[in-house]
Amino acid sequence: MPSAKTAVIAIGGNSLILDKKRPEVEHQWEAVYETSRHIVQMIKAGWRMVITHGNGPQVGFILRRNELASPEVHTTPMDVIGADTQGSIGYMLQQAISNCLRSEGIRRDVATVVTQTLVDRNDPAFGDPNKPIGGFMDTWEEAKKFVDDGWTVVEDAGRGYRRVVPSPIPIEIVELDAINSLVLNDFVVICVGGGGIPVIRDENGYLKGVPAVIDKDRGTSLLATGLKADLFVISTAVEKVALNFNKPNQQWLDRITASEARKYLAEGHFAPGSMYPKIEAVLQFLERGGPKALVTNPESIARALRGETGTVIVPD
Repeated sequence: MPSAKTAVIAIGGNSLILDKKRPEVEHQWEAVYETSRHIVQMIKAGWRMVITHGNGPQVGFILRRNELASPEVHTTPMDVIGADTQGSIGYMLQQAISNCLRSEGIRRDVATVVTQTLVDRNDPAFGDPNKPIGGFMDTWEEAKKFVDDGWTVVEDAGRGYRRVVPSPIPIEIVELDAINSLVLNDFVVICVGGGGIPVIRDENGYLKGVPAVIDKDRGTSLLATGLKADLFVISTAVEKVALNFNKPNQQWLDRITASEARKYLAEGHFAPGSMYPKIEAVLQFLERGGPKALVTNPESIARALRGETGTVIVPD
């Protein structure tokens, strides 16, 4: 019988594409199975599992398909693209985890929940779009076509032009009760893909999708809090968190407190768009009463749970 302990694990959208030169779906399956085998080891150890995932590369692919197909078929709005990727990535994880569980002789149902994440319609992010999406454009003539269609386009660090959308703060996981019911009935649950589909409530309280993206780690942190998870795991590209990353004086971190993590954030040890949002999400979980977080790469999860590797972050 599984224990009552619940772990919420966030896996990156890039981790589902191991080789950027081979992004085709058949190769994504290989990556999904690799990740799923590590997740199943946690289930085998008795954890109730809730899995979230990124979707950045997959959203980019759909946007590109929209561009190429636009002379022939309608384009797809951002909220629907979010739902599309939750369904497709969820399906792949769902099937792979089910098959890996079967190989281990474990009977457990796996379900994907297409998840909406509520944001404040007055969030300042809507006035300051800054999250890059889609591919790069070399010329302003290319970029202007998107501006004419209502997109915000910026010059991106000398690499060309790129579309940007708002990234508002998540405030509520709309399907939280449904997710919790599945967890309590021992389902392995895949949800909050890409941080969740961003939605607002209009002046009458009705939900409506918005063209934005939610940080996946922030969304997962909010989910973990809502589920009262015993462990929040961020699965990333490195085995441990480090100070002075990739420098001669690099220092791996085995176990730190929330106050130490805040200090390292303030000192600039964690890069924006990389480790910074992950540590920020962990701190939000701990500040809301979460007991423990773990940062490591997928292949090290089992060893990290035994205390052999990974970076553990705990409340003060």
